[in-house]
Amino acid sequence: MSDSNTDPFASEEITPAISAEWEAKRRVAAALRGLTGLLVSTSPELSDLHALAARLEDSMHGFDTLPRLAGRSAFADAGGHGNFRQLAHELNPLSGMSNPLAPPLNVWLEDGCARGKATLGWAYEGPPGSVHGGVVAALFDQFMGIAQALGGQPGMTGTLSVRYHRRTPLHVELHFSGKLRRTEGRKTVVHAELHAGGVLTAECEALFVRPVSGMPLRPSS
Repeated sequence: MSDSNTDPFASEEITPAISAEWEAKRRVAAALRGLTGLLVSTSPELSDLHALAARLEDSMHGFDTLPRLAGRSAFADAGGHGNFRQLAHELNPLSGMSNPLAPPLNVWLEDGCARGKATLGWAYEGPPGSVHGGVVAALFDQFMGIAQALGGQPGMTGTLSVRYHRRTPLHVELHFSGKLRRTEGRKTVVHAELHAGGVLTAECEALFVRPVSGMPLRPSS
């Protein structure tokens, strides 16, 4: 089990939503992911598509007039929504359980290594039947951004070098593994591999750099 839900990356088990708000948002996100998968893999009648669009547009009314919490920092500042790591677990565009853009990618740290897994459907297709190479790179960036915690100092991506060995298939559980290469001053180097069905499809080396000013939880003005 994770540490009382305070660190969503402490265990392979997906951390439960910390409140009814996030539980409901996860439900909405899951429905939107399902709808996206259907939209890119079916060919409904035009009348059905327009009817669905009208229902979705109608559903937006009311929500689009609510006050916005612009980014995770705003959610954290407002209070009652969770700490920054919990908010990342919900809202990150690649691993956020409450973000319909995310597959999502599940990442955890154990025994000095980083582990991750995700299954991607038709919405992420690049070459026929395969995950888009840019999505693979983005998944590596997110995965290794968490893996750098093994070095004890958070930083921002400096370089990301991906080697594609073969296509990464859709609809197959993908497994990521990562290890700390080294730390040098403000720099952290991480290496990771991606396997599908036990076969290596890609590997990556990334350099993360801790800014001189540290890692603020909000963008600079």
